[in-house]
Amino acid sequence: MSRTGSTTRDRSRRPRRGATPAGAAAPVTSLRARRGRSRRTGTPRRRLVVLAVGLALVVALAAWVLLASPLLAVRTVRVDGAVALSDAQVVSVAGIEEGTPLVRVDTEAAAARVAQLPQVDSVEVTRGWPGTVVVTLAERVPVAVVQQGGTRGLVDARGVVFDTITGDAPPGVVPLDVREPGPDDAATTAALGALVALPDAVRSQVTGVSARTADDVTLTLTDGRSVRWGSAERTDRKAEVLGALLDQIDEGTLDPADTLDVSTPDAVVLR
Repeated sequence: MSRTGSTTRDRSRRPRRGATPAGAAAPVTSLRARRGRSRRTGTPRRRLVVLAVGLALVVALAAWVLLASPLLAVRTVRVDGAVALSDAQVVSVAGIEEGTPLVRVDTEAAAARVAQLPQVDSVEVTRGWPGTVVVTLAERVPVAVVQQGGTRGLVDARGVVFDTITGDAPPGVVPLDVREPGPDDAATTAALGALVALPDAVRSQVTGVSARTADDVTLTLTDGRSVRWGSAERTDRKAEVLGALLDQIDEGTLDPADTLDVSTPDAVVLR
């Protein structure tokens, strides 16, 4: 052993770098520090849980408001466009009950039920938030009246017989004489096509329309004259020519005739 050197025993007794000296107390993590670390790791998780719970509550509340709450339930059923029909009739047939959650109302089914009414030409059912259902309809407009099975029925421009009458026909509605009235009957559609093509000044003079076939339409005027219309071809041109003929007869520039044949509008025949 040298004086200046250290013995092996001396070196072994030297504390290692970073080690706790012998006899010294081991470092102790404070309770406050541990709680701080725990709080830092737990806070994001807790926030996620709170956010998820809050979102679930919002969704549940929204679902309740839409599907069960009286806040968005049907309070009013409004009918627009009814003339011959009453609002009460339409509402009853639509089958929409007050208090039904608005989102649960089957608008297509309600429209289909209303469309079954003979007087209805078209219908649309819509929601009007927060508590209204709107039934918008267009009724059929009668243009003629037809004798059918012992009753008289109103006919629209497409040939649909949609209502019966017992008294006088509505103004402007004239008798229609065909064998099988209906929208699929060619004679019916040809006769009605002639009638609705006429300008108002001429149509007001028509007291009846008949057709044995689709090519044999005849109009009867108020003074007893008849108009041989023929087929459904060139309807607009025939209406124009007939209007001009009647004007000339009224003005005295054309001799009156019992029959006006406009079946060939470019070669009119007066008899």
